[in-house]
Amino acid sequence: MKILHIDSSIMGDASVSRQLSAEIVQQLQQKHGDAAQVQHLDLAVQQIPHLSSEILMGQNAEQSALGEQLLQQYLDADVVVVGAAMYNFGLPSTLKAWIDRISVAGRTFKYTEQGPVGLAGDKKVYIASSRGGVYGDNSPVDYQEGLLKAVFNFTGVSDIDVIRAEGVNMGPDMKAQAMATAQAQIQAI
Repeated sequence: MKILHIDSSIMGDASVSRQLSAEIVQQLQQKHGDAAQVQHLDLAVQQIPHLSSEILMGQNAEQSALGEQLLQQYLDADVVVVGAAMYNFGLPSTLKAWIDRISVAGRTFKYTEQGPVGLAGDKKVYIASSRGGVYGDNSPVDYQEGLLKAVFNFTGVSDIDVIRAEGVNMGPDMKAQAMATAQAQIQAI
């Protein structure tokens, strides 16, 4: 089993989403033993330039090679674990840059007369979501989890679990409760 572990928080050791994504990967490794091969992509360390017309049109060989590498990591993965903190109601821009590199017509999706069809299905995705405030499932200002689910669905992946810790900046008691709830979900994997 190939696990692609993606972290996007800029908070280093203080990051809740990094802690949760690491615990998910650890749980998967315990469950699957030596069969679990993990590839870690730290978007705070490996900077992915934001999409430009030069990159989109394949006019930069170095960026084309990076794009192909990122795309192949995604396609090869059986399980994708994404650590995603909510920044200003959305994703870290580095995670959006990664999304732009894996959303490739003819590789992860195609358009048909009936609409788009995802081509990268047959994966499991875990989203380790952290939020300073409390937004719930259907918040009109949540552009984090909804966008991630939409992207994975668009590429054909429908087996998505969100493990969420929210309210982590609303005091130590709220953070402890959020972490306990998320960690109980992880133990159930």
